[in-house]
Amino acid sequence: MYRPLELFIGMRYTRAKRRNHFISFISTISMLGIMLGVIALIVVLSVMNGFHKEVRERILGMASHATISAVRGGLTDWREVDAMAGKNPHVIGRAPYVEGQGMLINGQKVSGVMLRGILPAEEGKVSDVVTAVKKGSIDDLKPGSYGIILGQELAYLLGVGVGEKVTLVTPQINVTPAGIMPRLKRFTVSGIFEVGMGEYDRGVALLHLQDAAKLMRLNDSITGVRLKLDDLFLAPKVSRELALKMGGYYRISDWTMQHRNFFAALQTEKRMMSIILSLIVAVAAFNIVSTLVMVVTDKQADIAILRTLGASPGTIMGIFMVQGAAIGFVGNLLGMIGGLLLATNVEAIVSWVEGVFNVDFLDPNIYYISELPSDPHMEDVLSIGVTAFLITLLATLYPAWKASRTQPAEALRYE
Repeated sequence: MYRPLELFIGMRYTRAKRRNHFISFISTISMLGIMLGVIALIVVLSVMNGFHKEVRERILGMASHATISAVRGGLTDWREVDAMAGKNPHVIGRAPYVEGQGMLINGQKVSGVMLRGILPAEEGKVSDVVTAVKKGSIDDLKPGSYGIILGQELAYLLGVGVGEKVTLVTPQINVTPAGIMPRLKRFTVSGIFEVGMGEYDRGVALLHLQDAAKLMRLNDSITGVRLKLDDLFLAPKVSRELALKMGGYYRISDWTMQHRNFFAALQTEKRMMSIILSLIVAVAAFNIVSTLVMVVTDKQADIAILRTLGASPGTIMGIFMVQGAAIGFVGNLLGMIGGLLLATNVEAIVSWVEGVFNVDFLDPNIYYISELPSDPHMEDVLSIGVTAFLITLLATLYPAWKASRTQPAEALRYE
């Protein structure tokens, strides 16, 4: 006798031509439903991973992986801190910075702005803003020249270009015979940058470190030191190591803390999308239930004969579980292959569709990301495959249990 018997007979039932062609049709529909559900899950999660990666890279193009600042006031011994941080093997870039709030004025146009003082020669080690300068050059920021580099949207809002003047108002005050006055300083626009994130293009202005420190009356101190790591996902671990090494005298934060809510929202969105799209696989699994129920009804005589030959209820149940699992396995495998192929080529496919139908799915005038990014992760593909297969196995339980309850005498009475 063939061993295991359940596998042999179950696979025979799967391959056999049925008297009832409707059952074969439902089986095919079930397989296609599982395949399409798995494809949809893989493609959607891959596109979401691509969006998350794109947004993360744009945020970290301006923000740093980790930041060291003073617990209170400015950082006076920043050169020692800089040297100490550089000894960590994961730190590949360091740059001092000064940060504060201000307001830019050009005629009747006013806008709040985050001021960031930088050293042009060092900034490229921790951010991508050096390469993001579209007009002018970051090297034009000279100490004492009071030059300023604006984000593209901010420059557009203020109506200024390279070489023009803007007035900067800071929260610091001057005491004059006329009373208390805010500090005002005229700056020359030395450049315009564009990083593709409205938060930065609309709300950040770059100054030379010395000019910013003088403007904010920090004297020889700075706000902190920004760090770039060889692996951005090691930022929490490296931050803890540096905090322990520096004895808790400094505040050390990383990008996962600074943007915790934003990235948590993205992760929650991805989780909810996977749950919603899993319903497609669940619907296809209901088709497997209906298919096996009809097969059990169609095979009543075969079940009765197997029972009279000594097959146990567990054997009968295993036969139909094998048949349902085979349908789910084939649909799942085709879905994983199709999903990976579609996810890795989704940008080319979308570009082709846009060219054929002359439409823009992501209009560059509206969205910062004009292409559909895709970043398939094997752990996502494997988890989708395992989950889909488990759903199909669960769908086989009731029909298989119903088959195992068949009474041979009742089934053969009218044969």
